[in-house]
This record gives sequence, C-alpha cells and structure tokens, in this order.
Amino acid sequence: MDFRPYPKIELHLHLDCSLSFAVVQQLDPSVTEEMYRSDFIAPNRCNDLVDYIRRAEKPIALMQTPEQLRAVTLDLFDQLKADGLIYAEIRFAPLLHVAKGMTATEVVETVEAATREAIVRTGVEAGLILCTLRHYNEEQSLTTVKLVEAFQGTRVVGFDVAGDEAGYPVQAHESAFEYAKQKGLSCTAHAGEACGPKSVWEVLKHFRPSRIGHGVRSIEDPALMEHLKAHDIHLEVCPNSNLQTNIYQRIEDHPADRILRSGVSMSVNTDARTVTPTTLSDEYALLHRVFGWTLADFRHCNREAVRHCFATPALKERLSQQVEAGYMAD
Repeated sequence: MDFRPYPKIELHLHLDCSLSFAVVQQLDPSVTEEMYRSDFIAPNRCNDLVDYIRRAEKPIALMQTPEQLRAVTLDLFDQLKADGLIYAEIRFAPLLHVAKGMTATEVVETVEAATREAIVRTGVEAGLILCTLRHYNEEQSLTTVKLVEAFQGTRVVGFDVAGDEAGYPVQAHESAFEYAKQKGLSCTAHAGEACGPKSVWEVLKHFRPSRIGHGVRSIEDPALMEHLKAHDIHLEVCPNSNLQTNIYQRIEDHPADRILRSGVSMSVNTDARTVTPTTLSDEYALLHRVFGWTLADFRHCNREAVRHCFATPALKERLSQQVEAGYMAD
C-alpha cells in the first residue's frame, strides 16, 4: 500500500541525520554514492545507540556555514513534501554548528529563516526544536534553552535533550528544564531508548516533559505505562531506528503495536531520514505489513501528533482538519 498520498505529521526528526545524497554532493562534490552509503547511512544493525550517533559526524561537518545550513534545511523540506507531510517538528543542536565561527544565535537565525522560506516554497508547515545533548554541561544546556526563549514567536517551538542517555546522567540538564518550565517553554526529552523504563521515570521526574522521544521501553513497566496514560505523556515512536540501534532484533518484537493498543498516546516518526534510510510512508507500510495497522490506526496516531505538537492553536486546528479530510475514506 502506498502511504505517500496520506497527510502525515512527524514530531521526531533530526535535521543533521537527514541529508540526501543530492545535498551532500552539492556541499561536497567529492562524496561518491559509496562514501555516502558508508559514512552517512548506518548499517542495518549498529552495536548500540552510540555507534548509531557516530553517523551524524560527517553531516554535521557539512553544516557549519549559513549557506550549508540553508541548503540542508531546504533539502529536508523537499523530502518531506515528497513523503506527504503536512507538518514536521525538526530538531537540531545549535552548538554543534559553530565550528567555523558562527554563533549559536546565528545558527538558529539561519535555520529559522530557511524554514520560513521552505514553508512558503513547499507548503509543509514546521516547527523547530532546539536540542541540548547529554554530554553537555549545565552552561551549554542553559545556553540552548535560552535560545528557545529568545526565539519565541518564530518557528522555534520547543526544547529537547538528545544523545547518549546511557552514558550521561540528567543532573547537568535539570537547571535548563527548570528554566524552560518557568518560562512556559514546550519540552520533550529522549529516553527509554538505549536504557529501560528507569530512564523514562528519570526524565519525567527531573525534566517534566510533555513528550518522550522514543520511550518505547516504557512497555517493560506496566506502572509506567499507566502513568503515561494518566498524565497524557506522548511517545514519539521511531520503529526502524530502534532496530538499527539494536534495541530489538526483529520488527515483530517492536512494541509499537502494543503501545498503540494500550491507549498510551503515540505518533510514528522516522527519527532520521538518512542515518536511518527511511520515510514516514515506509514506516507506515512496515506497520501495516507486520501488525496489520489500518488507515484508522494511522489517523489516530496523526490525531495524537496534532494534539501533542508544539504548534499554535490556529495551526493545530488547520492540521486537524487536513488529517480528518485525508483519512475520511477509512
């Protein structure tokens, strides 16, 4: 079944992990297809999350000037339009893009301006989520969250912590998430991917996000699943990515279907469109083939994505109407 024509919303998508071969060649013509496959795309099975994350190093090196950041952003929107997306929340860590002299503020200004340009060009709506990283210190996290505050009212809509959740504790980021709460900033947080339910409990306690990036290992703790339902915490589920990071051996083992049937709020996402060579249409087709998901299931996940996205109420209403109209046939 071809899911490209159906309207889709994606809440978990990393800018620096989604460079097409076309834009990589534009930025560095010396990169061959073979080099692209080996350096930018992760193998079907990585050793772990850290091994997977290493695939972002080469793309990040190509995202250090305003021209490069603009090209990568516009390229991603072209991919989203071809995939049938109507809204995406795109995340990146501003402090990763200052190696050639840009300030973190200039990085955000550049990506935000390119996002506005791309929205006009493609018709795909979007918000930007700024990430701190697990290995960052308290000052770096506070710098990042203050950028979210400074860009309120633009396409910047939220704050996240990403990276190696197994290797670094939460303490360095508590101040940043507390600052976000004081300022009324929307937050999500990666957890329940490399580590089990304990990591989800930890970020819920210390960061209090309204969404969890991945969060799939919550399924291992019934009490946690009940807590997620009771507090309406949304899980940003990325099936193919979880196979690559070696969390599950087979797609049949993935808990996406069990999470959906449990009543916990969830959406389907790619995580990355290059490091994990996939599209949202591919993810839908996989869940349809393996678990028998119907258009009603995908409509439900998109409804939940609209409800939990960080867009304005007016945009949410518009997206909701597009989802309902797009899945009316089912």
